[in-house]
Amino acid sequence: MTTDQPTYQELRQRALAATVPRGPEAGTAIACDRLVRIFSTDGIEVQALQGLELTVARGDLVALVGASGSGKSTLLNILAGLDVPTAGTATVDGYDLLEMSGRDRLRYRREAVGFVWQQTARNLLPFLTAAQNVALPLQLAGRSRGGARRQAARVAELLDALGIGDLAGRRPAELSGGQQQRVAIAVAMANAPAVLLADEPTGELDSETGAAVFEALRTVNRELGATVVVVTHDPLVAGEVRRTVAIRDGRTSSEVLRRTVTDEHGAESVSEREYVVLDRTGRVQLPRKFLEALGMEHRVAVELAAGHIEVHPDDAA
Repeated sequence: MTTDQPTYQELRQRALAATVPRGPEAGTAIACDRLVRIFSTDGIEVQALQGLELTVARGDLVALVGASGSGKSTLLNILAGLDVPTAGTATVDGYDLLEMSGRDRLRYRREAVGFVWQQTARNLLPFLTAAQNVALPLQLAGRSRGGARRQAARVAELLDALGIGDLAGRRPAELSGGQQQRVAIAVAMANAPAVLLADEPTGELDSETGAAVFEALRTVNRELGATVVVVTHDPLVAGEVRRTVAIRDGRTSSEVLRRTVTDEHGAESVSEREYVVLDRTGRVQLPRKFLEALGMEHRVAVELAAGHIEVHPDDAA
């Protein structure tokens, strides 16, 4: 008996074809507009997100950075469907995160988005092998129908793509931290989600092992077609992506964009430029290091010049 079993890449293409929206938003994977999240504890309200705006294009690889308490983990939990925003709008792969029902949210977490935790032990079930851990999301989503051969082929394809095919039969306790995180990435990608979110995936690893895990995320982005958003404190990880978004006080404050340039001798180098983010109301957060260098606080003087705006320390102070 012969069966035409779809490969992982074919499954990914079908998922993209089914979920890509039409019209002007077709190129957008994540869109947050004036996003607010307020936590209330013992009558005290804390605004973790204060009108945050963020757009991530399909197929992009983005790092989110910021100090502890800046709101980046809150944002990631909202994008993962683990938390619900208080106000504003947020869509991921066409899903409206404020309007989803409980059933829609469950389907969203199973099929539309993958998530990798910082703690390696939190990502995997210790009594299952690597292959069984990767197969579990397929079974929960009802995609094991069609025979064990199809499921096994899909699991093997993912593990091989991440360079850990030879570890399929090992349990988490028999894997190093970096190997566990790569299995966790395979688990997160089992149902071919359009978006992969990772919260400090290299935070518990040394630099060499962390580099291998980040290369696995790059493989997911480049070869498997997923949009990848990584929260990180590691400057080496943040410096390896095309776009780094800094979050400060619950809002996106600045971005660093990088591109590869070639000089007249054919030598390649990476050029990067920092931008401040201008929100819908015209607000910007100037980099703190700039403000401290010029002694700017409370208010500044601005002037409209030819093709740009000049910002000066308050000369009336």
